[in-house]
Amino acid sequence: MAKTGMFASLRVRNYRFFAAGQVVSLIGTWMQRIAQDWLVLDLSGSSPVALGIAAALQFGPTLGLSLWGGVLADRYDKRKLLVAVQSGMGLCALVLGTLDVTHLVRLWQVYLLCFLLGCFSALDVPIRQAFVSELVGPDQLTNAVGLNSMTFNLARIVGPSVAGVMIAGVGTGWVFLLNAASFAAVLTGLLVMDPALLFRSERVARARGQLREGLRYVRGQPTLISVLALVFLVSTLGLNFYLTLPLLVRNVFGGGPKDYGALTTVLAVGSLLGAAVAARRTGKPRLRVVYGAALAFGLLEIVVGFMPNALATAIVLAPTGLAALVFTTAANASVQLSVSPTMRGRVMGLYILLFLGGTPLGAPLLGALGERFGGRAPTIVGGVASVLSVLLVLLLRYLTTSPRSSRSVVETS
Repeated sequence: MAKTGMFASLRVRNYRFFAAGQVVSLIGTWMQRIAQDWLVLDLSGSSPVALGIAAALQFGPTLGLSLWGGVLADRYDKRKLLVAVQSGMGLCALVLGTLDVTHLVRLWQVYLLCFLLGCFSALDVPIRQAFVSELVGPDQLTNAVGLNSMTFNLARIVGPSVAGVMIAGVGTGWVFLLNAASFAAVLTGLLVMDPALLFRSERVARARGQLREGLRYVRGQPTLISVLALVFLVSTLGLNFYLTLPLLVRNVFGGGPKDYGALTTVLAVGSLLGAAVAARRTGKPRLRVVYGAALAFGLLEIVVGFMPNALATAIVLAPTGLAALVFTTAANASVQLSVSPTMRGRVMGLYILLFLGGTPLGAPLLGALGERFGGRAPTIVGGVASVLSVLLVLLLRYLTTSPRSSRSVVETS
């Protein structure tokens, strides 16, 4: 079996089932994200703070549950765990859709379902990330991570566009119901896999202190710490387009749901190109790729915040999405390929905690900035914070590394 080429992982039977189910389900997920943002704005009178609260509730459970999701991934059958949590996520969409189409929905109900969805998602993401290596094996892990990003962003292109049309035509409720139905695809993909063809890692027996053991493992790897720190800083304030874009569209440009869907689609096109670049890579990404992509993303996001209209914003959003995906994909693959297979679940739990867990901190802050200083402020501040984060991480690596070790780091990067 050929192990090279952009689509090498698709030659693996189980990965094909996984990817096919994911692309259908993720289209529904992106449709729900657009509809949920718009529903919150409708119910709250276009309040940026309400949008920030909803985001904080959805991503807040990551702080408490993602590390335990990683522990579960190391202990138990990842495929069976994914069936359970994906079913819960589909149920959340079904309940929200039913409340909306029956005109019974209230803002507090949306907040509650955001929280419940966040609980399932906090467990789902580290398990799903660790499961990728079992689908394709370590030799094709970098390619599979890139293809996962392509799948994610293909859905991000289709989902928002369809959601914008549906919201304008039939309202947000039917979007949520369609998303609930889309979970049947990913569940089918998981159930029809052949478990005998999985590249299973050795399961860790249940024992006390396994979470602390994973944290100690990470603490002993300075390079891994620097990548994780950068992921946390950039994602907390920079990678918040679900919050910054609707504020730009609605509060700055005076646009509607179709405009929001269009800008999200443009961002996704750029991200898809970035994922395609990442999928062509083999082996562990170099650190210079991780740092350079994060720096380029921050600079481009600043430019986005100063664009005078939606068309100019769209032009800059495409390369911004490309830089963002090169950064996140390189960081993800770098972390997974730096750890022991028996630690991968726990380390990815920490990665997801840092990648998504900063949202409850960043989203309300950005919402407050948008309320106080206008719709452009969150985007500009996010870009500045991303640039400063890269410079801070590089400075700390320089200060904590001897000249001899610094030369070694540069050579291996």
